[in-house]
Amino acid sequence: MRSKATISDIAKLADVSKTTVSFYLNGKYSKMSEATRSKIEDAVAKTNYLEEEEQAQKNDARNHLIGVIIGDITSPFANHIVKGLADYCSAKDYHLMLGFSDYQLENERHCINSMNQMGVSGYIVQPTAQFEIMWEGMQIKKPIVYFDSPNHNTKGLWVKTNNYEAAYNAVSFLIKKGYQHFVLVTADPSKIVTRQERCRGFVDHLEIEHMPYDVIVANKETAIDELREQLELYLKAKDVCIYATSNWLLNKVHMALEPYADRIPDEIGLLGMDSYEWSRLVVPSITTIVQPAYEEGTVAAKILIDKIEGTNLEPPNQILKSRIDELESTDHKKTEM
Repeated sequence: MRSKATISDIAKLADVSKTTVSFYLNGKYSKMSEATRSKIEDAVAKTNYLEEEEQAQKNDARNHLIGVIIGDITSPFANHIVKGLADYCSAKDYHLMLGFSDYQLENERHCINSMNQMGVSGYIVQPTAQFEIMWEGMQIKKPIVYFDSPNHNTKGLWVKTNNYEAAYNAVSFLIKKGYQHFVLVTADPSKIVTRQERCRGFVDHLEIEHMPYDVIVANKETAIDELREQLELYLKAKDVCIYATSNWLLNKVHMALEPYADRIPDEIGLLGMDSYEWSRLVVPSITTIVQPAYEEGTVAAKILIDKIEGTNLEPPNQILKSRIDELESTDHKKTEM
């Protein structure tokens, strides 16, 4: 049996580079000479490349296997996402292949290639900021749905929560509670669009209200003592509120504030993201912005399967609403004037 033609085979037959063949196959030949374009066209026809590629896609679609790439599997958010995906896919007789990127582009590339070789029908991905550029260059003709942090809101298939709006509205909530100074604790915003939206929503509203704020950038290697030292620069003021933009950062901030627990919430407020069960169990309990993670997983699966099966019933872009789980850490008593 003859093996399936590859881009390398076409390039060799047409006597051009693989990059040139890639441009042709992606319709990017406006600057290509007519002679080069004609050679590639003839080589594609002789190798039956397009017919074989189309048949391979049809075969993969029948596999009912979906590749899922998660940025951080240790987060409760990811666990709820996967549960939503699994429940809906199981009901539709689809199976999941999970990969974990740790928000590293090369890990994403490895997962995509491995899953493609296993014949997945499509992908559901929590992407880094550079993922979509890489994806376009990989020339994999399979549907892909982005969740949590799509990089472009105007194209492709995606589902996300209203991170910007949720952070923006949280400022109104905190100001009404009487907080007057704010500290934003975030991981590197440049890596993930979600972080950028949460930071921008919070900061934009504070600047509109002319409220003072500071920003601390931390990562998973930041020691609790180091974070406490940074926070202490702002804890001398009363009516200060700290906003941790992710679950794992909230955990670090909470531990860093242990010596100041008696000042929460009357002098120090604390707002977090997606802490789920543990935020209700600590004393004082912690107010959080909660994303509908299970629903987001379900919707991502619906969008992808709708695309694979060609039913065209599901909106390709969807934004879900978060809510504030108001607990003790922001139960501030306004200072009497």
